[in-house]
Amino acid sequence: MINPFTPMKKILGIGNALVDVITFLNKDEVLTQFGFPRGSMQLIDAAVSLQVEDATLDCKKHKASGGSAANTIHGLAKLGVETGFIGTVGRDDTGKFFRDDMLRAGIAPLLSESDTATGISRAMVSADGERTMATFLGAAVELSASRMTPALFRGYDHLHLEGYLVLNQALVESALGLASQQKMTISLDLASYNVVEANLAFLQRIVEHNIDIVFANEEEATAFTGFSDPYKALTAISAQCGTAVVKIGEKGSLVHQGGNTYTVAPVKVNCLDTTGAGDLYAAGFLYGFAASLGPEKSGRIGSLLAGKVIEVPGAKISDTTWATIRQNILFP
Repeated sequence: MINPFTPMKKILGIGNALVDVITFLNKDEVLTQFGFPRGSMQLIDAAVSLQVEDATLDCKKHKASGGSAANTIHGLAKLGVETGFIGTVGRDDTGKFFRDDMLRAGIAPLLSESDTATGISRAMVSADGERTMATFLGAAVELSASRMTPALFRGYDHLHLEGYLVLNQALVESALGLASQQKMTISLDLASYNVVEANLAFLQRIVEHNIDIVFANEEEATAFTGFSDPYKALTAISAQCGTAVVKIGEKGSLVHQGGNTYTVAPVKVNCLDTTGAGDLYAAGFLYGFAASLGPEKSGRIGSLLAGKVIEVPGAKISDTTWATIRQNILFP
């Protein structure tokens, strides 16, 4: 049993403030039409975003606030962790939708505003549940190093950073510096294999010098280390940071900490949509970290959340399911 009165670390997230439009594809031809590799994340402009919208008019859609780090912070807030989120939204209805969702979840929305439209991430879900992301960053890209201040980081114990932000290296370096000044621990989700490939040297440098926990899936781990074997990749990542996590899909996940490797079994579920699976795994793992539960228990909580989110469209779990999850964690 977990003591619900155990002091928890306070967790701050920083990332792209986006609204997810989850689109269930009738056929994968639309991916070929736009040249989107299955399972990848592509940055697109406003014009292409509208073209994708037009090309998928006959597909079922679901809208929710999103962005990798925001999804993780949302999950942590639903588990009762005190959280905040740094990002930039537009002064529009989409930006209001994002902010209101943060507030409803109990997250402190540390959001700056812009005249640019709020970013939209189009998650295109294939019949087998694989999701391909096409993201118009919009106002999110205007989050910059100049907007980072010590006050944003004060009072938090841990910073969670999404890998997509490495497209702005000055922003990442500023955030890491301020977190270090506050003596915060730091986690990084590598986010997408093509982002890793394009920013490999920078990512390897910050992982070695700044990061305490790294989250990666198999493709991201391979891109980061050059090893296709997830165990070898896990070992290579853990040599650069304190804790390494490699998610291996239907086989579960691998965690390395303190010279020990833990194999975490997946939760058996009916997969509808993999959007948010990695983000919610990180939420569960960081909950365990915040409560000092150890790597194996943290991995099991991550696996539980990842399993629950892939049973629903998008990256949001229902309040009813969250109540069951909290009960299972507190009283297993």
